[in-house]
Amino acid sequence: MDIENKVEKEARQADPEKKEEILQSFDRFKDYLGDQVSKGEKLGLGEEALAKGAERVGDYLAKNEEPRNREEKLLQELWKLGDKEQRHQMAHLLVRLAQSTN
Repeated sequence: MDIENKVEKEARQADPEKKEEILQSFDRFKDYLGDQVSKGEKLGLGEEALAKGAERVGDYLAKNEEPRNREEKLLQELWKLGDKEQRHQMAHLLVRLAQSTN
């Protein structure tokens, strides 16, 4: 199973209470994303693989979750407006944002 499919599978199977906790606060979401990026780096994933994983999470969240705060609403609106290339670039930026929290 490739990293993108694994990320999407984990997002779909996440405990609803844990998912709510993560998405309730943008700072908590950044911390969670930072933890996931750190785990990926320890597994030897490069920035491109991490961005592809972030892109899958972004796709899942945009389609399946309602934003819980202003920051998530803005991200969702930008995600929906962007084409595939723009969403991929945004995923790279999210990875960098997550790396800056570690």
